[in-house]
Amino acid sequence: MHELVLICREVDVETVSDALMEIESLAVSVEDADADTPAEHALFGEPGMPAPKPGWERSVVKALFATEAEATEAATLLLSQDWAADVHVQTIQAVAEQDWVRLTQSQFAPVEITPEFWIVPSWHEAPAQARQVMRLDPGLAFGTGTHPTTRMCLRWIAGHGAEAAGWQRVLDYGCGSGILAIATGLFGATNIDAVDIDPAAVTASLQNAKDNQVTLNAALPDAAQGEYPVVLANILATPLKLLAPLLCSHLAPGAHLVLAGILERQADELKAAYAPHVRLEVADSEEGWILMTAQRDA
Repeated sequence: MHELVLICREVDVETVSDALMEIESLAVSVEDADADTPAEHALFGEPGMPAPKPGWERSVVKALFATEAEATEAATLLLSQDWAADVHVQTIQAVAEQDWVRLTQSQFAPVEITPEFWIVPSWHEAPAQARQVMRLDPGLAFGTGTHPTTRMCLRWIAGHGAEAAGWQRVLDYGCGSGILAIATGLFGATNIDAVDIDPAAVTASLQNAKDNQVTLNAALPDAAQGEYPVVLANILATPLKLLAPLLCSHLAPGAHLVLAGILERQADELKAAYAPHVRLEVADSEEGWILMTAQRDA
């Protein structure tokens, strides 16, 4: 493997990155050229959200190629472009071969939800103290238990585990990997509907449920019908506001509504959007994100 290392201005970062991907580099990364110096400048964004700029005023763009010849050819082609006058090659260097599968797997360790409930990738042993384990590997759909919004939802489910056996229907709206729907099944819920607008999420949810011996119905959103004792939605604040009438229409008398994907500063917006239907309250918070819940009158 060989790495092409370029220096460019922030305004050129996106164009350079796109060009490198077009000429089939194996990977592209962007770093601050002034990192670890007095000129270092952090890029700030909302928790869990993309940074507001694609790069730094002086950015290092690194591209990985299978051979030195391919890296050299890419540099030659890139620097011949009219817009690349301020792009400079810093080096082309060999990089050590790595077991990329093992490296990727090493980045996903078991995730503790509670001391007794863990999300564990298939290549790891479950911790000795785990009494409830979900097997889940990173994949095409969002939701592996590593994000605060997912962890808060899972903590809520675990905290209501004693009730779960009585949940005769559950709706996970925007199911992603199916992680929330599967968790309710592990705690005893039945007749679980996991819906998402992304067909890849439907496929992932079905496979992940099968891997955990949980039966659920994963489908597109039209499959959600009638009322449920529990409705979960881990999406983002804007779609959650738009979905307020729909999600609340699925609440059975006394039902729990659990919402995530909400930043702390968005709490009042969500309360206002759901006020005609239920009274939302903040039930948990982590790293700038909050979990909001409500219970419909019996």
